[in-house]
Amino acid sequence: MKKTRFLPFILLLLSTGTLSAQSAETGFLNRSISLDGVEYRYQVYVPYNYTAAEEWPVTLFLHGAGERGSDGLKQTQVGLGRAIRLNPERWQTLAVFPQVPVGESWQGLAGEVAMAALDATIAEFSADADRLYLTGLSLGGNGTWYLGYHHTERFAAMVAVCGFVDLGDRFPGFLPEAENSFAALAEDLSETPVWIVHGDADVVVPVEQSRNMAAALEAVGTDIHYTELPGINHNSWDAAYANSDLISWLFDQKL
Repeated sequence: MKKTRFLPFILLLLSTGTLSAQSAETGFLNRSISLDGVEYRYQVYVPYNYTAAEEWPVTLFLHGAGERGSDGLKQTQVGLGRAIRLNPERWQTLAVFPQVPVGESWQGLAGEVAMAALDATIAEFSADADRLYLTGLSLGGNGTWYLGYHHTERFAAMVAVCGFVDLGDRFPGFLPEAENSFAALAEDLSETPVWIVHGDADVVVPVEQSRNMAAALEAVGTDIHYTELPGINHNSWDAAYANSDLISWLFDQKL
C-alpha cells in the first residue's frame, strides 16, 4: 500500500519532464506573424543544444527569387537552411527564415515582415541583441543591402551572397536620388563589418555588383571581406555558407 503513495510524485516528475522537453523544442519550427491583419508564415531554427540559460546570436536569412511563396517552408531548402542541415554543429545560432510573396522583393512590406519575425524570435527565445546578423543570397543579397541600410544600428555584421545594389531598369536601386548608389550605401554601412561572396562567372547577377560594393566599402574604411569564386555561376551560396572562416568571423562580430 505504501508504494501507491509515490505514484502522484512519479507522475509529476514525468509531467515536468515532458514540459521541459516541449520548452526545449529544437530544429526548424513553424511560426507565423500578423502584420496589418495579414498572417505571414516563417521558420525559426533552434540549435540542437539550445538552452535558455545562455543568450544566443540570431541570424536573419533572406532567400532568393526561387524560394518566394507562402508555404513558409521553401526558404529553408536553399542557402543557410541547407548549410545548417549539413553541418548543424557549425551554426550555433538561432536563425530566422521569412518568406517573400510571389512577385515581390525584400524591399517594402516583405522587409518589414522580416524584421517583425526577427523581433518575435528575439522575444520568444534567449537572444543576444548585440549579436544579430543579416545575410541573404541573390534577391536576398539585395535585401541584405536594403535592410542593412534601413536598420544599420541593429546588425553586428552582414554577409551578402551574389547580391546586387542597382541593376538599372531591370531592378533599380533603392537610393534613386544618389549619384552613386554604391558610394551612398557604403557611407551608411561604414561601421558595419561585411563579407561579400560572388562567383566571377555569374550570368544572373553580374559580379561587378559585388566588386563595386566591395570597393566602395573599402574606400570608406569598412571592415570588408570579399571572396570571389573563380568559374562559379550564380550558385555561390553553397560555398559561402560552407566557408568555416566566414562562419567563425561572423560569430566573432558584436555591437
